[in-house]
Amino acid sequence: MTLSRPCLPEFRLRLLAGLIGSVFATGAVAQESVRTAALDTIVVSGSRSEQKRDDVPASMEVLDRETMEAEQVNDIRDAVRDMPNVSVKRAPARFGLAAGNTGRDGNAGFNIRGLDGNRVLLLTDGIRTPRSYVFSANAFGRDYFDIGLIERIEVLKGPASALYGSDGMAGLVNLITREPQSFLQGDTTFGGSASVGYSGEDDGWHTGLSLAGKASDTVQWLLSASGSKTEGLKNMGTNDSANSDRTTPNPQDDTNRALLAKVILTPTADQRHALTYEHIDKTSDYDMLSGRSKPPYTSTSVIDLQSETTMKRDRFTYDGRIKVDSAMADSIQAVLSYQKAGSNEYAYENRYTAADRVRDVDYDEDTWQAILQANKVVRVSPDWAHSLTYGFDFTRTDVTNLQTGLVPPAGETYPLKRFPDTRETSSAFYIQDEIIHDRWSITPGLRFDQYDIDADQTGFNATAASTSGSAVSPKLGVLFRATPSYSLYGNYATGFKAPNAFQVNNFFENVQAGYKTIPNPDLKPEKSQNFEIGVRGRTGIVNFDVAAFTGNYKDLIEENRLVGGRGIPRIDPLVFQSVNIGEARISGFEFKGDVDFTEQGRGFSVPFAYGHTEGTNKTDDRPLNSVDPDKGSVGLKYNAGAWSARLDVVYYAGKKRGDVDPSEVTTGQQFLPPSATTLDISAQWRINPRLRLNVGIVNVTDKKYWRWSDVRGLASNSTVLDAYSQPGRTFNATLVADF
Repeated sequence: MTLSRPCLPEFRLRLLAGLIGSVFATGAVAQESVRTAALDTIVVSGSRSEQKRDDVPASMEVLDRETMEAEQVNDIRDAVRDMPNVSVKRAPARFGLAAGNTGRDGNAGFNIRGLDGNRVLLLTDGIRTPRSYVFSANAFGRDYFDIGLIERIEVLKGPASALYGSDGMAGLVNLITREPQSFLQGDTTFGGSASVGYSGEDDGWHTGLSLAGKASDTVQWLLSASGSKTEGLKNMGTNDSANSDRTTPNPQDDTNRALLAKVILTPTADQRHALTYEHIDKTSDYDMLSGRSKPPYTSTSVIDLQSETTMKRDRFTYDGRIKVDSAMADSIQAVLSYQKAGSNEYAYENRYTAADRVRDVDYDEDTWQAILQANKVVRVSPDWAHSLTYGFDFTRTDVTNLQTGLVPPAGETYPLKRFPDTRETSSAFYIQDEIIHDRWSITPGLRFDQYDIDADQTGFNATAASTSGSAVSPKLGVLFRATPSYSLYGNYATGFKAPNAFQVNNFFENVQAGYKTIPNPDLKPEKSQNFEIGVRGRTGIVNFDVAAFTGNYKDLIEENRLVGGRGIPRIDPLVFQSVNIGEARISGFEFKGDVDFTEQGRGFSVPFAYGHTEGTNKTDDRPLNSVDPDKGSVGLKYNAGAWSARLDVVYYAGKKRGDVDPSEVTTGQQFLPPSATTLDISAQWRINPRLRLNVGIVNVTDKKYWRWSDVRGLASNSTVLDAYSQPGRTFNATLVADF
């Protein structure tokens, strides 16, 4: 971990307070506002039921299908490039067979306001998706998604445990898949779309086809397929050496295939039953030239290193919703889902004269999830009502891992497990009440979780430990609609993250070198308390969101912490263990919005966004390295009806020495990426109502720059800094046809 000053610097608080004050002063003059923006985006992640985004007393980002198409979003990394205080790590693929895992996890996962990894809850249609798993040379990321199947992405910033339970400490990302109704307008009984696109950042081709139909008044269906062939992410390196000096990307071939099938049954106006099947299949083949040794060779020198990573996920979900109009509920939702996900890493190392080595590693999660939820609106008076949401969650996940191969680590034999086969079970009850009175909305919520981690001793070479625990997660949100154009909100929310199978029972022992890891059945869940205040303005010309936040985190789990031993082989080895040791504080602010001069959809608009986060590890008063530097953007859009064009300027702040915990770098000093400003240009030509061409030039000025999340742990004296740089000038194009 790493982080911050106790709270926002004083001058920033004054700036924020002044901005909020001026906003309401403007609102008092305008009172009813000249133009009220029609920003009625409906979201489901803020309250587990449909709700206008502006009625959620928390910061939310929403990326819809139209925007993803126009901005040519091809993966989760592209999806968050304009979101303040949100990022996705994508380090270059530079790993070895038995040491180093840089880039092995691809698009590793989301970072929200300085927290990343499994502290961010990832959902697909409200169903949990697999966690990441990192140990030694193995690293499995969380990119079990295909953007071609996604209709909308919702990002809830701040703890989400009161509604969703464990892992929602930093927030959640909910990827909502496409629906038949998206293609069936009016009396249409058949429709769809097809697309083909090229991405210059990875020399990738992307194709997609969606078909939807209405078989009868009560049956709708959807079939959507997506595929892509790409290479490794480009950079600004120039050294093509086939050894560790290489700075250009290693040869890499990525193949992604995805399928989505849905059937929607509406036997009556009061019922909706959805059956969903989702399949994701991703393969990456690497020729790791950077992993080859430089002459002169010794017996163990690596003369060839090949690797393949696969990620697969299959999901079957039933989602039923019925209006019941009873004293206890107006509607009931029942969800039953089964998901099978697995990742594999295979690496082959050809050594000069020593025996060749192979590593074959599997990580799998099989998950059942059941949800029973009720919604009830109780009207006390014409301007006073309660909107209740309550329900029960049950999740059971079988987590397994296995490593096989040739020439195992010293003192070990194959097959082996880094943690035992484990069943993780969670049961929870939650309730939320949105109290609406006049211009006020007050939303208290509470969730109780009970979790169990049951380890199976079979095939595990250490004593497996099981554990259990519980967590209570309260929250309180307040929203005040000061005028039709301005609203003010605040929220208090708690979060928690239960320990997982790997953290409880991580095992590795090297008898010859004198070190080992041991289980810890006494691990407690990580916990957080967060506060946020914000203001929204919707004048129709100027639309904006401003938020300030601060949070305290405790019992943070540090994996592989040295807890004993003197490092004497066979006598007194070093002992490592996962322990609750960390405390942190994270604070920051962000603002986003646009100035809209369009009339009847034609004219100029100016989107803008900026995010700042800082954090401190309170156990040693050092900065949190998981916090990204500031990121800001401003654009100029013009819509002429048949065509539109956009120019975006993106600013990436540099990382300062005082904002870095230097302990992550074992030799030398941490490389500090300097600040950088890039320029992107994009356009859309609507050839006819059913055919669109999107084109774009990214990084027009061919600027060399780095992103902090990709270079953490990289020394400033490294000779391969350019290998970690971002792509230079690239061209993108997509053609989309509706029918």
